[in-house]
Amino acid sequence: MIDIHSHLIPGVDDGAKTLEDSVELIRDLEEKGFDTLIITPHYVAETAYTSPRQTNRLLLAKIQGRLRNSSNKIKLYVGNEIYIDREIEELIRDYKIAPLADSKYLLIELPMSGEFDDYENILISLILRGYRVILAHPERYRSFQKDMKPLRYLFENGVMLQCNYGSLVGQYGKKAEKLVKKLIKEDMVYTFSTDLHHKSQEVYLEKGLKKLRKYYKNSELDQILDKNPRQILESMIK
Repeated sequence: MIDIHSHLIPGVDDGAKTLEDSVELIRDLEEKGFDTLIITPHYVAETAYTSPRQTNRLLLAKIQGRLRNSSNKIKLYVGNEIYIDREIEELIRDYKIAPLADSKYLLIELPMSGEFDDYENILISLILRGYRVILAHPERYRSFQKDMKPLRYLFENGVMLQCNYGSLVGQYGKKAEKLVKKLIKEDMVYTFSTDLHHKSQEVYLEKGLKKLRKYYKNSELDQILDKNPRQILESMIK
């Protein structure tokens, strides 16, 4: 399985605090069957969450160095969970933020309300410029919980949807759980991810992994949890 959304770079956002925390969480994910992680620290302009691309890469190298001293074979890449911003292309060009695993895929987050002036045009404009846009955990945004029409519009115009395992088992509330099940039913989910920050969240991940089997056949799970996110790695810019 491939995970494209987690917060395991130590000390840069609200995820793992130390290198030891990062290594422990990554080992836990490998034990659960993940063989590849794209780790995605938050980037939120004009906040404390603006660790630059080069710093994140250096910290990833430290994690990889620590793992090489054990039997872990998990593959690690880095990107960002990018808070919606009108200057995303400029931030990429200035090496402040990173696409997923040096590809053309961008993981983008909206405010939890789901509301942001002109967000539809921003996302679709990025697609027209050659990027592949993945919207992080759409089931959690309150505006989409109230009305799915804007989300369907994004989907029909090429925005891919990444949902969280924990949403299936109530980690983010009943409304998120209800919406993620609708997205599954309408075959709108590109992939599921852990969005893992801390060890306490692993219980939801474990329950969510089990719950997925209620909604997907084995071949469908392989598509969503491996083949779809593998497209990102296959498109990496050499």
